[in-house]
Amino acid sequence: MLTVLSPAKSLDFESPLTTRKHTEPRLLDESAGLIDVMRTKTPADIARLMHISDELAHLNATRYAQFDQEHTPRNARQAILAFNGDVYLGMEARTFDARDLTEAQKSIRILSGLYGLLRPLDLIQPYRLEMGTRLKTERGSSLYDWWGTEVTDLVAEDLAASPGADVLVNLASVEYSTVIDEGRLGARVVAPRFEDVDAKGVPRVVSFFAKRARGAMAAWLVRNRVRTPGTLADFDGLGYRYDEARSTKDRPVFVRSKAPAA
Repeated sequence: MLTVLSPAKSLDFESPLTTRKHTEPRLLDESAGLIDVMRTKTPADIARLMHISDELAHLNATRYAQFDQEHTPRNARQAILAFNGDVYLGMEARTFDARDLTEAQKSIRILSGLYGLLRPLDLIQPYRLEMGTRLKTERGSSLYDWWGTEVTDLVAEDLAASPGADVLVNLASVEYSTVIDEGRLGARVVAPRFEDVDAKGVPRVVSFFAKRARGAMAAWLVRNRVRTPGTLADFDGLGYRYDEARSTKDRPVFVRSKAPAA
């Protein structure tokens, strides 16, 4: 069983590392090709393309200029410790012990606009390039065109080698999971949904909370060495509970009756 996550815009390259173990991203040649494209863009181009501020555009232009295809602990850090958005705050990977990290390396994958597919301990350099970016390249008009079937094929390879059932647990956003061709993958895909009950008593997805829940479930899967999708119903992290009545086989729904105070 393999779990896929989205990356994060927020990065942490300052906090002390909790492990020295690391691996190299497997699609670096493709990443270098994207960097070559991005180096042709001015900061103004980047701001328009990504809908970001001029300050962020200049920062990322500098990152593209400084990108080194050789990834080492001197210029990069492990993806699971570098990403710092809501999913990763919910995951709390810094609390993983050595065995948890070994399990995560086998069973967790991170989709990436720049790197395609990352293992948790793969080294990454600071970047911003979202999968939904409408970037024109020699392969088409988007990053989905750039990656083609490469990400799907690598996911399939990793899924075949992962422990447990031949099932992909999709905890990524639609923007990122769209890069996976489920028909080509040829495996069962289970996509959990997380909802919070609003003031009117209606369960609905709240993006901020749902992202934290995805990270918490990913960590729960790692720590409990979950091997089959039927076990997902036991997840109760952050106060969420499985809602059998509203769930389907491939769309388990988890509801929390009271969200924590902001």
